Amino acid sequence: MTPLERAEALYRELVSHYGDANDAELRAAAKLLMVALAEFKRHGGMGWQALLDDYVEIAKKDPDRFDRMVRASRTPGGHFSDDDEFLC
Repeated sequence: MTPLERAEALYRELVSHYGDANDAELRAAAKLLMVALAEFKRHGGMGWQALLDDYVEIAKKDPDRFDRMVRASRTPGGHFSDDDEFLC
């Protein structure tokens, strides 16, 4: 299981934890985002906000590229094109 697949499994577990709540998916995503933001801040050095902004910008303005990055992360040893590789 790739690290992304493990994160996705945790997401599904969190959604299950919230049960039938209308916003279970959003709540689960928010919890993962909070952890991710804390770790970006802790380990990203002085440029952690710029790195985070880069990822958000790709997701917003180039969703196809973002989807390719996600798909490649689900494959062990997934291959990125030069334009699609992770920023960190």
